[in-house]
Amino acid sequence: MPKNLLIVESPTKVKTLKKYLGREFEIMASVGHVKDLPVNRLGVDIENDFRPEYVVIKGKAKVLKALKEAGKRADAIYLGPDPDREGEAIAWHIAEELNGRKKKIYRVLFNELTPKAIQEAVASPQGLNREKYESQQARRILDRLVGYQISPLLWTRVKRGLSAGRVQSVALKMICDREREIFNFEPQEYWSLTAHLHADKPPPFKARLSKWEDQKADLKNEAQVKTIVEALRNEPFKVLKVSKRKKRRTPPPPFITSQLQQEAYRRLGFSAKKSMSIAQNLYEGVELGEKGQVGLITYMRTDSFRLSDEAVSLVRSYIHEIYGPEYLPEKPNRFRSPKGAQEAHEAIRPTSIELSPDAVAPFLSKDQLALYTLIWRRFVACQMAPALYQQTQADIEAGKGLFKASGSVMVFKGFTVVYDEEEAEATVAKSEEGLLPPLRKDQVLTLKELEPAQHFTQPPPRFTEATLIKALEDNGIGRPSTYATIISNINQRAYVTLEKGRFRPTELGFLVTDLLVKGFPEIMDVRFTAQMEGDLDKIERGQVGWTRVLKKFYSTFQKDLEKAKKEMKGEVSAGMTCPKCGRPLVIKSGRNGLFLACSGYPECNHTANFERDEKGQIIVEKPPEVSESEIICEKCGRPMVAKRGRFGPFLACSGYPECKNTKSLNGETPDNGQPPPDQTVCKVCGGKMLVKINKRGQRFLACENYPKCTNTEPLSTGVPCPQEGCPGTLVERASKRGKKFYACNQYPKCRFILWDEPVDEVCPLCGTKVLVRRDSKDGGAYLICRNKECDFKRPLEPSSGE
Repeated sequence: MPKNLLIVESPTKVKTLKKYLGREFEIMASVGHVKDLPVNRLGVDIENDFRPEYVVIKGKAKVLKALKEAGKRADAIYLGPDPDREGEAIAWHIAEELNGRKKKIYRVLFNELTPKAIQEAVASPQGLNREKYESQQARRILDRLVGYQISPLLWTRVKRGLSAGRVQSVALKMICDREREIFNFEPQEYWSLTAHLHADKPPPFKARLSKWEDQKADLKNEAQVKTIVEALRNEPFKVLKVSKRKKRRTPPPPFITSQLQQEAYRRLGFSAKKSMSIAQNLYEGVELGEKGQVGLITYMRTDSFRLSDEAVSLVRSYIHEIYGPEYLPEKPNRFRSPKGAQEAHEAIRPTSIELSPDAVAPFLSKDQLALYTLIWRRFVACQMAPALYQQTQADIEAGKGLFKASGSVMVFKGFTVVYDEEEAEATVAKSEEGLLPPLRKDQVLTLKELEPAQHFTQPPPRFTEATLIKALEDNGIGRPSTYATIISNINQRAYVTLEKGRFRPTELGFLVTDLLVKGFPEIMDVRFTAQMEGDLDKIERGQVGWTRVLKKFYSTFQKDLEKAKKEMKGEVSAGMTCPKCGRPLVIKSGRNGLFLACSGYPECNHTANFERDEKGQIIVEKPPEVSESEIICEKCGRPMVAKRGRFGPFLACSGYPECKNTKSLNGETPDNGQPPPDQTVCKVCGGKMLVKINKRGQRFLACENYPKCTNTEPLSTGVPCPQEGCPGTLVERASKRGKKFYACNQYPKCRFILWDEPVDEVCPLCGTKVLVRRDSKDGGAYLICRNKECDFKRPLEPSSGE
């Protein structure tokens, strides 16, 4: 019978550890956290030094019961969750639950799951780290205080279902601030002038105007450039100076968490959440055939560039053997970690340099192999010699102008043979295009053409996941373990949309951000948030007590909260006046989205829909140009009135709800069940197809000439079937119980079905064809990917507001 109980948080880690620990250990998994703050209430006793109220997480009672039973049988209990703040909190909560009999409880830290590291960790266990646990607890309480006290304000002032977060709201503000930078950006015109030249020997080359009349060439308009071109037309071009130098390109450091997320996004298109999920699998262990379960990388949540001496020694031997001594620097490359980094962890590296990507490829999924290859190559490259380039630059004189030409050739690939091979080939190709012929001082060149070109300065780009993570890191916001969660939360909110992989704030995102900045200026301040991160680090280092940090924070937050409860109106100025009464217009949120409203309501009830132009200016949307008297309902004779639905403007009978007749105004299908344009004509007799409902509640199309024509058709969604090679289209169906679903019209040849409304779009994260639409509790809607392993989620922007 095992004498010791080892508890980790992951079942996958259990499998890896069982391979290396003997029968003396019973190994079990907590499957993540076992206790947390309650979901349905604040769970923090503010008056009693912010004492948290922890409850067993729903579904974890059985897990805890099994752990307690195993704990009774064991002589000693070892707790081995991940070696970070979250892992420490898991260990601490398990210890609280299992310590009824005062058993010996030890903490073990697995920075990598290799035989040596596992045996060393178990042989030298530690005590629980109170400071690290209290740092996590302080973060959790801070987030709870902000989220659970600001979010209800947004529910009552804006709309139900909104949320605020201590860090995610600051990240959203950064996205909104960037969008406003783009709005305010005024492009500036500038010109360049390039000379196409020939020397005595090929190849021909280009030189760009650098100076004119001994001043930097600042070409602002076409007229200025034309004047210079005319002045140079008959001037000789003569080489003034030729200089050559070698340029070094040093290898990059090994990965830390933030850089891995950025590079995985840039090279592989992985979201931060996906990268961390795959990295977790690689750390916990992968089945490698006869080798069994093997942990392939070190712990993946780290901000330190530190590498163990043993790992460096082994990779240097590998480089010498495989690539040769010229690729090995005289001394190991060392990299300085960011300020405040936790040096207890190493950088992310393979646990064994011998486990090359080729060696493990048969056992890994495509995504696992891609990420592991990135990590493995980066680690090898970080200890290799620099790449060397031969760079030549020539100064060329022509009249009052000075032109510069440059070219470079890679003379030694160095580390790029491993990590940057593809980019290095592109660099070489580009450099070859920019090669200069042999040039000498005072050599006269032949001018073939002077090429002027117009340019415009560009606005700052919107954030991608990678650039947002870099901005958060540069500003000291969040930590390695939180970046993926921050990005995931932003993705899942209706505050932003993803356009070509870049974050664009919605009108709701702007509204909520503006309200929070006005009501809680300190929380929404980037520097203050960074300072809070620093305070949490100080708690972990034992430099300050966690309650002291919370008290300091809450003294200001409470004042802002009370003030916001009195003053927050849930609206922001639109910078426009009401056309009816002249009072200011405001932007508000209604059931169907954001809209313009008069601030003089209820005295003035003017409202209007709006949109923004490329400069962020509000454009009032004109109502459909249809009056009540122009069109008469053909069913009841009453006037038709203009309305707006999910698919745009349409006409509805003014006699609603007695008469529910509607007509489309823009050729699109309104929210009234009108058939799509390609299904409006009966294929049998040419009559009009009408939407009908059968006894089970299923909608279908039937010919208006029934009973003379009995043709019926399922109601098409217009969305092609996503099954490979299937020519079908998805149509509406209903189950025997009347539940709506969507199936391919090629049934039974194709049995593809969906229970959610399909949308003909491709997932930008994983490439899955056809997304699905779901409704949220607050009355909104969003799109998600059908692939259960993909986290893509995007809100559907409402079409109008009230």
